[in-house]
Amino acid sequence: MRPLRNPVIQGVLAWALAQWMRLCFATIRWTREGEAEIEALWKRGGGVIPLFWHSRIALSPASWPLDRATPAKALISLSPDGQFIARAVARLGFPAIRGSSANKDKAQAAKGGSQALRDGLKQLKVGALAVTPDGPRGPANVMGAGVPLMAKLSGAPVVFLGLSCRPAVRLGSWDRALVPLPFGRGAIVYEGATYPEGAEPSDVAREWTARMTAVEARADAITGLERV
Repeated sequence: MRPLRNPVIQGVLAWALAQWMRLCFATIRWTREGEAEIEALWKRGGGVIPLFWHSRIALSPASWPLDRATPAKALISLSPDGQFIARAVARLGFPAIRGSSANKDKAQAAKGGSQALRDGLKQLKVGALAVTPDGPRGPANVMGAGVPLMAKLSGAPVVFLGLSCRPAVRLGSWDRALVPLPFGRGAIVYEGATYPEGAEPSDVAREWTARMTAVEARADAITGLERV
C-alpha cells in the first residue's frame, strides 16, 4: 500500500505539510506585484477564479489576503494524492471541491468533472474557486477548455497567479513541483481577466495559457529562480 493511501499516515503528513507551509509563508520575504489592480476582486465578496499552475500549488495559499471577505474553496482531483493535498489545504482554510476538468467529456466524467463543474458554479455564486488548470496529470502548464467554460458559464473573472520562491526544492513529479523553503524570497504576480464575449473556450484556453506562463515567468524573474 502506498503511504498516501493510508488515511492515518495521510492525516499526519497533511498536518505536517500544513505546518511547514505556515512556517514558510511567515518567514519568506514576499514581493507582491499587481495586487492593487485586482483588489476589488478580492474584496467584493462575489465569484472569482484564481488560477495557478499545478507545480506551484504549495505556494498558492500565500496569494490570498488574510483579511479576505470572499469565502474560498479549491478544486482538487479525486486521486489519492489529491486527497492528501485536500486535507493539507483544508488546514490552511481552503476546503476542497473534489474533481477535475478534462478536455474530453468522457474523461471529464470519469474524473468527477461534471459534478465538479456543477459544484464549482455553485461556489462561484458566493465566493472564490482556486483551480490548477493543468492538473491532475498534465500536460504541465497547458490549460484545457474546462476553466474557460466555467468562467463563461459563471461570469466570474479570473486571476492569473504567478508564484515563485527561492530557495526551493523541485520534486521529480510530472509537473516538477516546487516546495518552498523558509527564510527565502518569494514573489506573487497578479493579473485579472474576464471571459471575452463570443469567444470559443478552446481559443481562450490558449490565450490564458500564455498569460499564466507570462505571470509565472515574471515571478521567477523577481526571485531569481531558474525556469525549467
